[in-house]
Amino acid sequence: MTRIVIVEDEIDIASVVQDYLRHAGYETAHFADGQSALQSILAAPPDLTLLDIMLPRMDGIEVLRRAREHTAHPIIMLTARIEEVDRLLGLELGADDYVCKPFSPRELVARVRAVLRRTAPGLAPGQQASQGEAPGLVLDDVHWRASLKGTPLNLTRREFGLLQVLSRHPGRIFSRARLLELAYDDTVDVTERAIDSHVKNLRRKLGAVTPGHDWIRSCTAWALRGRRRCRAERRPPHGKFPANRTPPPVGSPARHAAGRRLR
Repeated sequence: MTRIVIVEDEIDIASVVQDYLRHAGYETAHFADGQSALQSILAAPPDLTLLDIMLPRMDGIEVLRRAREHTAHPIIMLTARIEEVDRLLGLELGADDYVCKPFSPRELVARVRAVLRRTAPGLAPGQQASQGEAPGLVLDDVHWRASLKGTPLNLTRREFGLLQVLSRHPGRIFSRARLLELAYDDTVDVTERAIDSHVKNLRRKLGAVTPGHDWIRSCTAWALRGRRRCRAERRPPHGKFPANRTPPPVGSPARHAAGRRLR
């Protein structure tokens, strides 16, 4: 599982970011000061680091500078500083991206995915190998193309988005509403029942390449998938909003005012 280190001294912000990343299928570790984070990064470099600049004990710029002397893993800077000189300094020291507070947690997850795709070894630009139970599946996020065992699947854009979500979370059960939110983001012209049609088409196209293999299963309550239990989808305890609402940006007054309504 992809491991992401979050270095952020504001606990509320770190909690929301962790919830969203874990729900997207990533393993996370949190550090509230720069020195502890640097020790962990140097001991076991993660797949990606989200690094705040204003930190106790050691600021984020110094953490970035020292980390870059030993590791080339991707680092995204999180900061309330909006001056161009601050952004340029971080980028020149080796940051892979910059996110200014307040930010949307959904956008942050999208940026994490984009950076991980860009830095994935052994793949053509824009491509990512699927994880989990779909060996041989390659997704091209730039052109919305997918292939299985070298055979093009000829997916529509909607089908591609759905397959992308399912391949990242093997064995997990999703409701139609959750698939609609994850696969199509802010699209408003796709209904929940349209998911059934897209799933049917995906089964047909995947099955044409590997006859007899059941790639996607419909589960009710607790069920079995192969020898693994299908895990019922659960909303994260914090930071999760209904599909028809847009959460206020992390670090904004509106989010602090919402208090525990985020649960």
